[in-house]
Amino acid sequence: MTAFPRLLQTVLDGTDVRQLAEFYRKLFGLEYRPGDEPPAAGEPDERGHDWLVLQNPNGGPQLAFQQTGSLTPTTWPDNAVPQQLHLDTTVDSKPDLDKQHERALALGAKLLYDRSDDPDEPLRVYADPAGHPFCIFVA
Repeated sequence: MTAFPRLLQTVLDGTDVRQLAEFYRKLFGLEYRPGDEPPAAGEPDERGHDWLVLQNPNGGPQLAFQQTGSLTPTTWPDNAVPQQLHLDTTVDSKPDLDKQHERALALGAKLLYDRSDDPDEPLRVYADPAGHPFCIFVA
């Protein structure tokens, strides 16, 4: 018997889970769980309308995506609609932070907050295409 549950995955709701999964797959270099891959061109995306899982090729917690009919994106830093959950990610250096900033924007992220000039903990906060916030900071 295990003493504690183990964290398996973080689940994000979305109105287009395939689009959201593709965003995070490209951003973090994750891989689809076998069977969750996108279908061939012109084929229906049966899995992409319900639940998808991305796995880290190096092991560790996964990201999952659950289809929902509607979603109200956070208004953070205004607290009218709070974050409720966000993902923290790290890079090794300020140049890495700047490189990942360009990648995140190119993939469809929206910059919410920029503290990249902070000498103690440079960071930027983004919203993914569904409006979920995530941070990239130098650790």
